[in-house]
Amino acid sequence: MKVKKVPLRSCIVTKERLEKKDLIRVVKTKEQEVLVDLTGKVNGRGAYLKKDLLVFEKAKKSNVLSRHLEIQVPDAIYEELNNLLK
Repeated sequence: MKVKKVPLRSCIVTKERLEKKDLIRVVKTKEQEVLVDLTGKVNGRGAYLKKDLLVFEKAKKSNVLSRHLEIQVPDAIYEELNNLLK
């Protein structure tokens, strides 16, 4: 029986390689919108964050998400990420 390959992605804050189900994807679309992608299928440039409140706080302080997506990420996105874990 063939073993199914598990897709791994890297968290942009911790640099850990984790399964996609353990990460949250944030996407910049062609229309220059920033969205939280829960399905993992929205078109655009994506960045993965580990599902952890400390990681979200560190991403906001270091501005790593804005640098990776090459656009200013609104505070509403960070609030939405925090609400997803609560």
